[in-house]
Amino acid sequence: MTYEIDEIRKVPLGGLAQKIHIRGEKLANPVLLFLHGGPGISNRDSVINREKDLCDAFTIVAWDQRGTGGSYWGAKRETLNKDQAIQDAAELVEYLCRELGKEKIFIWGGSWGTELGTYLCYRHPQHIAGYVGSGQLVNGALNEEISYDFAMAEAEKAGDAESVRILKEIGRPVNGCYRQVFKGMMAQRRIMKKYGGHSMKKGTYWSDTALPLLRSKEFSFTDKIGLARGYKKCLTYMWPSTIQCDFTTECTRFEMPFYIFQGRHDNNTPSALVQSYFDSIQAPDKDLIWFEHSAHGPMAEEPEKYKKLLREKLLQWA
Repeated sequence: MTYEIDEIRKVPLGGLAQKIHIRGEKLANPVLLFLHGGPGISNRDSVINREKDLCDAFTIVAWDQRGTGGSYWGAKRETLNKDQAIQDAAELVEYLCRELGKEKIFIWGGSWGTELGTYLCYRHPQHIAGYVGSGQLVNGALNEEISYDFAMAEAEKAGDAESVRILKEIGRPVNGCYRQVFKGMMAQRRIMKKYGGHSMKKGTYWSDTALPLLRSKEFSFTDKIGLARGYKKCLTYMWPSTIQCDFTTECTRFEMPFYIFQGRHDNNTPSALVQSYFDSIQAPDKDLIWFEHSAHGPMAEEPEKYKKLLREKLLQWA
């Protein structure tokens, strides 16, 4: 496979140089910007490399958001918040339109990236051609309550006394936050993942997330340090602002096509909240597509179906 563009760049966004990777077979193709999850978990490697077969139809852009990976260095604590992330994203959209000669680009979000992407589409619609979100966040406080309750119920059903003890110790989240934000969330997420709320495939955060990042050739040595340090830093400082969202009251009317690709078994960003939100959305076109054999990551769990539908939904608007 040959590419007309395959470049890693540092782009000034909100006063901080942030790293992106642009890859595509033809510069004439529409641009697809991926917004990663976390906050603080860069998917630059998986998007640029695992999904590289999409580069025949799209020029894909993967971005290390402020405070993680190649955008870790120089990110000040006071700038790690939701509104700054949205502003960074808006500046990046304008930069890509200018540099790649486009009037509009597509937005593709995963997990926290769906919150960032939804706000971006709502607040800065002028250069956005369409949106696809997976692991769609809807209501931050309810998200965490449902996810916690799922983990507790599954642990109790399995007779997993240790997990029940841990969940009782960290306590049910209040307004979307645990008493110790990072420690509590990591404990709950490990148990939730253990019982299939994150992925239908068996695995751990170490085997599924940390180890592939460490082995990746996409990230430089300093990028990997930024990944290791940035995850805890971003979650700790960004979570209190990140989790304060309720799209059912904030963002229901969009100027671009709006598509949700959701794993049926997702209890990380619980699927139980998605249908009612989708029903409230007004957009030029919309669709909610369920992935029956997936949880939080249908892109990885049902890749053939996912990529086929991504092409079908977005290319009609290119």
